[in-house]
Amino acid sequence: MLVGLATSVIGGAFVWLWERGKEARVLRRTADFFGLVPGETCLIVIGNKYNVKKAATHNEIRAIIEVATLASQVGCDVVTESSDDFRGSNDNRTEYCIGGPLGDANVRAGGHLAAHLPGVGIIPYGPGPDAAAIVVGEHRYRFEHDHVEHTLVARFTPPEATRPVVLICGQSSLANQAAVHYLKRNYREVAKRLASLDRFCVVIKVTDISTYGFHRATFERDVTREAFASQAGGPQV
Repeated sequence: MLVGLATSVIGGAFVWLWERGKEARVLRRTADFFGLVPGETCLIVIGNKYNVKKAATHNEIRAIIEVATLASQVGCDVVTESSDDFRGSNDNRTEYCIGGPLGDANVRAGGHLAAHLPGVGIIPYGPGPDAAAIVVGEHRYRFEHDHVEHTLVARFTPPEATRPVVLICGQSSLANQAAVHYLKRNYREVAKRLASLDRFCVVIKVTDISTYGFHRATFERDVTREAFASQAGGPQV
């Protein structure tokens, strides 16, 4: 009886330790992909609604909450800054910059693109099928409102900083939310496609929006080489 009890206790302890170890491994992989370090700070830079200062859409707020929840689960402190006001380096804080630069929605995102992703261009809103298209090298990712939309997700570390910037630059606030939601669920599969987690750039596509909202997102392409390449004259927009 005592032997059986001891065996049960040892077996239970082993299962508990294995589960704890499994949780720790999952947490470590999550932190590695998203550039987060337990005990450090995650800085979220918040953009505006298109052409509306000091206001954010519901989808943008949901994307921010998803990032903040992820950072808290990893064990990071979370602080926020407005893209209208924040200047300078992210320094020793992992920065999540959410939103695209069109209509001054997120001017810091525009600065990050110009400084670090010379192979990326974004066509302004206007007439024609290429309005708001994201251009990376020879590829154009068009914006079809409420049908097909795209988000550029890039990670890089500025030379003046010790922690990375993660740029989530979508064609709409819903596209931003879709990209965050997709990566939280599928980061392990995405990581397998990448040559490095230290610097990458990918495009996430969301489709059938009028029916499924932000839920039907897929991995479209790894554009790391084209996005970070310095091209004569920049991308062909």
